[in-house]
Amino acid sequence: MRITLDYGTTGLPVDLPDDCFVVRAKESRPVADPASALSAALQQPVEGAALAQLARPGQKVVIAVPDGTRPHPQRAVLEAMLAELTAAGADGDVTALIAGGTHAADPDETIQAMLGPEVRRRCTVAIHDCRDTANLVALGHAGPPATDVLVSLDRRWVEADLRISTGLVEPHLFAGFSGGPKLVAIGSAGLETVMTLHKGSRVGEPMATWGVVSGNPVHDAIRAVAAMCPPHFSLELVLDSDKRLTHAFAGTTRAAHQAAGAVAHASTMTKVDRRYPLVITSSGGAPLDQNFYQAIKGIAAAADIVTEGGTIVLAAECKYGLPNAKVYEELLRPDEDIRDANARILQAEKVVPDQWQVQVQARIQARARVLVASSGLTAADMASARLEGLDDISAFVAAARAADPGLPIAVLPHGPYCVPYVG
Repeated sequence: MRITLDYGTTGLPVDLPDDCFVVRAKESRPVADPASALSAALQQPVEGAALAQLARPGQKVVIAVPDGTRPHPQRAVLEAMLAELTAAGADGDVTALIAGGTHAADPDETIQAMLGPEVRRRCTVAIHDCRDTANLVALGHAGPPATDVLVSLDRRWVEADLRISTGLVEPHLFAGFSGGPKLVAIGSAGLETVMTLHKGSRVGEPMATWGVVSGNPVHDAIRAVAAMCPPHFSLELVLDSDKRLTHAFAGTTRAAHQAAGAVAHASTMTKVDRRYPLVITSSGGAPLDQNFYQAIKGIAAAADIVTEGGTIVLAAECKYGLPNAKVYEELLRPDEDIRDANARILQAEKVVPDQWQVQVQARIQARARVLVASSGLTAADMASARLEGLDDISAFVAAARAADPGLPIAVLPHGPYCVPYVG
């Protein structure tokens, strides 16, 4: 059979045996009219007041939105929010804060495409910079269970009269689900705050995994940090594998995120009854597979269903490369066994940017072989990241099946947008 793996903007067709087990999401139908669905969510929250009821003339309003690494419909969401703010006479001082955490700033052309000219005309667009101490406000240590976290958040967020966040809720490889409090505690936080939240010991806990919120040490700590300066209103979205809106929930952050998480768990996490010695996966295509730091999520999506000593094959475009080769070289030393690297990262008190994704990669490679088919990663990139390159997935699978005619194979065409687990 021919299956198209999510890859960049075009997809990557591969020829696979007909008896491969294909992991499919149980997705809801996309809404017929996204603009109307967004407006309805803002006007009919699952908990708390509607957005227009919270808005007042003269308020300084800040809306935290995901950056260009997420397929979030930022323009449509901001247009819907601006309509509600206008109705309340509160649209005179609105800042759209691109809450990208430690990510590199989106280039202007990305922001233009993401927001559109009308939103940019009506809003001040600001890009959060986790290293810009002049634009950070120190708030002290978070409460339990994150008393080790010294919190600093973006000044524009802290000083706003009305704080609004909007997130995309999908399974996250160690925070349980994306969206919700992550827009504050990660997306709008200072570097030290983010680093401490991502300590190796925290990320390495067994409960820090896909789809787990309650009792997840990473998610619990993120909530504690966000509580230091929480949103007054949140809008949380669920998309299908084609990045179309299926659900929108608004209101208090916890209630909206919980409602979206329940839908995301039911529609994008699939229970399977066994593990497979060969798993083919993707990283969900653009924009998530734009660099290998993000693309690790595709490997992690396959990790729970690969056998010990099995093989994961990842298809990810990675047009922007690793993007930080030095971090990989520091954390995945070329002369060190990958299992030793995993143990060292887990125990280290010092945290460096991007460590958490590398930690997940090392943990998976300690028990499975990882091959990567990518047009954007160079041979030097592969060497830095301790990866094996693969030119032709179809040919590799055909050879593997020829060597073992009964080899069980699983395929995740949408990668982290449909996460399987054994149960």
